[in-house]
Amino acid sequence: MNKFRLVLLAFLVLAGMGCDTQNPFGPSYDVDANLERDAKIIEDFLATAAIDSLYRIHDQNGVVIIVQEEGEGAIPGEFRLVYSNYIGRLLDGTMFDTNLEEVAIENDIWDENRIYRIFQFTLGSGDAIQGFNIGFRRLRSGSKAVLIIPSPWGYRDQERDRIPENSVLMFDIEFLGFE
Repeated sequence: MNKFRLVLLAFLVLAGMGCDTQNPFGPSYDVDANLERDAKIIEDFLATAAIDSLYRIHDQNGVVIIVQEEGEGAIPGEFRLVYSNYIGRLLDGTMFDTNLEEVAIENDIWDENRIYRIFQFTLGSGDAIQGFNIGFRRLRSGSKAVLIIPSPWGYRDQERDRIPENSVLMFDIEFLGFE
């Protein structure tokens, strides 16, 4: 009987050594490595980008908020319903999305199945990409700004229509208000 247990134990050890120990759900997303990579991309972009601003906020999460017009309203708190217009671009200038129908038509990204209206999301609820939650927490209602969002706070490694995986995103936003 001891010999059987010994053979069984040896078999289990050898079988365990041959098992693939990777995550059964696929490779895990490396937020820190992507933030580090994106920080360099953003730094290089900002060194040459001609974006008018009153001031810039470099958030500790890597999001850059370029304030172009300072609003006179309050800064929204958690779980407030935010209203905004936006135009989304890649850093090379390629427009991938907007809530403004006339802008979508002019830039050949209009979708007949979409309803174009003021974008609204609840701050901190997951209704929008994390980069919006980070950026809008730093702005006053009525502001116009550019948000530059590292890929971990955008769409990560998910390829989307007109957005390659791991893309740094840039949004021109008009913060209309909140309730």
